Amino acid sequence: MKTSVVILAAGLGTRMRSKRAKVLHRAAGLALVEHVVGAARSLTAPENMIVVTGYQAAEVEALLQPAGVKFVRQEPPRGTGHALECCRASLERPEGLLAEELLMVLYGDTPLLSAATLERLREEQAHSGAAATLITTALDDPSGYGRVIVDAHGPVEAIVEDIIEDRDCDAEQRSIGIINSGIYCFRADLLWHHLGEVQPNPVSGEYYLTDMARILTAHGHAVRALHIEDPAELLGINTRVELADADRILRQRKTRELMLSGVTIERPETVCIDASVSAGADTVIEPFTRLLGRTRIGEDCRIGAGAILENTELADRVIIRPYTVIADSRIDAGAQIGPFARLRMGVHAEADTRIGNFVELKNTRLGAGSKSQHLAYLGDAEIGARSNIGAGTITCNYDGARKHGTTIGDGAFVGSNSTLVAPVEIGADSYIAAGSVITEEVPPGALALGRGRQVNKPGWVAKRRKKKS
Repeated sequence: MKTSVVILAAGLGTRMRSKRAKVLHRAAGLALVEHVVGAARSLTAPENMIVVTGYQAAEVEALLQPAGVKFVRQEPPRGTGHALECCRASLERPEGLLAEELLMVLYGDTPLLSAATLERLREEQAHSGAAATLITTALDDPSGYGRVIVDAHGPVEAIVEDIIEDRDCDAEQRSIGIINSGIYCFRADLLWHHLGEVQPNPVSGEYYLTDMARILTAHGHAVRALHIEDPAELLGINTRVELADADRILRQRKTRELMLSGVTIERPETVCIDASVSAGADTVIEPFTRLLGRTRIGEDCRIGAGAILENTELADRVIIRPYTVIADSRIDAGAQIGPFARLRMGVHAEADTRIGNFVELKNTRLGAGSKSQHLAYLGDAEIGARSNIGAGTITCNYDGARKHGTTIGDGAFVGSNSTLVAPVEIGADSYIAAGSVITEEVPPGALALGRGRQVNKPGWVAKRRKKKS
């Protein structure tokens, strides 16, 4: 069964009070429309999806281009029916469509809609013999939503007689609690055959897809309702308050998913984990951590309280101690990082490395088994295996105009409070004396000293006091 999906994402979203298109706002680390595309991937391949763009079309298309979906622009926007009409040339074939071909219409601002519900909608439509199936739910306060008028069989599996927009409802219709989610699955051939019969709304001048229920039933075709018990899944985002609600629900889903897969999360209500994060079995996540972006965590890891990891890959058995911040980096098996460490911009900490408190690494590779335990800055550096970087060491990588690299060989020992002025190379198995300023190459196996000679002046304090008196 071929299923095509159209995702409507052309609107501005004026109630968001934002210069950014509504579907670009983020919940649980992804743009709203990314959540919808992700759910739709369970139904069909990306090349069978069309995202209808309008406001900030270039930005929306750039975001989704890696997903492999197609785009159609709705310019100017003239309602949901018009948005679908814009897709006709891309979806309707000259030789006609088969009766079993389906077309599902989704919205780019419904991030909570699950793949399971979309699969259920498709199955209901495929086996119902109806021209279309739409998702409904019941709300205590249905104001602002279109009401679904069904026959005497009730809301579940019911025949839809009409859909009335909220602004067009009379008093009796406003009391109806069953609302239209706007999410449809059509028989594609009947949709395209009758879509041209949608007329502009006399008030707004826009073409509404909701009219298709009345049009199809007028031609003798059944339109059914699939009733969803949890209205939260159909939440459309129109305000920042609703955006925060969606973010909370998505993150709750994520923590539950991880815990059911074997991850221990201490006080899950305190953590912030993006939807795209993964973690292996027997990993422990302590309170108040933030795991963001495309972070991947292996098995048997421990993420300390207050740690922040973004777009970072951790192999198995990695320990991240509290209040460590890591971004865009890779940590190999058995490494221990923190507390209060910072790694950023392409750091690669190899197996069994130790990076301690108040150590910062930037664009640096720390070789297997190497250590930097205290109060150091290592930027733009290549550090070999089994090296020891003493407390207070700094790679002076910036000369005011350009960045320069530091290379430290295997087994090197860099004494405390050393200043390595890049570009510079420290040979394997060499020693740097504490307090040295190194500006030239250090050969392998050498001891390098680069500091002023100590001078003691006996009696100097007494002479100074006498002079002051």
